[in-house]
Amino acid sequence: MNALFDHRQVRRAFSRAAPGYDAAAALQREIEARLLESLEFHPAKYGDKQPPQRVLDVGSGPGRATAAMRRRWPKAQVLSLDLALPMLRQARSRDRWQPLRRGVDRLCADARALPLADDSIDVLFSNLCLQWVEDLPAVFAGFRRVLRPGGLLMVSTFGPDTLHELRSAFAQADATPHVSPFASIALFGDALMHAGFRDPVLDRDTSTTHYRDLPALMRELRTLGATNALQARRHTLTGKARFARAAAAYASDFGAGQGLPATWETITAMAWAPEHGAPIREGGEEIVRFPASAIPVRRR
Repeated sequence: MNALFDHRQVRRAFSRAAPGYDAAAALQREIEARLLESLEFHPAKYGDKQPPQRVLDVGSGPGRATAAMRRRWPKAQVLSLDLALPMLRQARSRDRWQPLRRGVDRLCADARALPLADDSIDVLFSNLCLQWVEDLPAVFAGFRRVLRPGGLLMVSTFGPDTLHELRSAFAQADATPHVSPFASIALFGDALMHAGFRDPVLDRDTSTTHYRDLPALMRELRTLGATNALQARRHTLTGKARFARAAAAYASDFGAGQGLPATWETITAMAWAPEHGAPIREGGEEIVRFPASAIPVRRR
């Protein structure tokens, strides 16, 4: 598969964003909080007498979710993994003064190639990281590899309606793409099934934020590290004329009294790692081929 993203650019963008990311990431924290609440499914299945021994936070960023899982399971080994080393350093610097956040092992690595042993993780948590992965079946296969049989997978990503206003505005101003494509809930569910995960449950949610103008939205995206990292992106500045055309199209098509709206579609998914030897094929048929409509979906 040809690379959709320039992952060196992804690393650079989030490295630059590390100092101010946590202060600007209001939506990310809200989604993270909902995902953390869903971790109750682990004790619901196993009981409090079987807490996880090793927990992994993939794309941990400044480490808020890592710290929450450390508090939830204080006897577990908690691993914090991120592609951007400055994010991990930012978390370590802050955690030095908070005893409950100590004892976290940090790994600078790529979600597409986890440097972990097979069957070594009980809970794998990932909040808003997978939108930077072009091959979801491959990354989910890696998640299945490191999860112990019966391990819990809890992940979130952005769906295709995310920033559709920005995509439309720039499409009217420039032939070069400015906004990443995002996998639909059906494709996300199919990728989970293709990797062999069991009993997936998916949620879809949408929210809208408002901005004074296009520069304000673009500043926030840069602060969050969410810059254009497509391989096909323009490698020179967009230019004042193109930007002005995009701003005019955005205001004309979507402007309202509250300012410019930006839509965020969030997909969250929970699934369980299969037992050893559980086939992806049964009786010559591919389990993963049943339609995505058969996957239970809760809509808010």
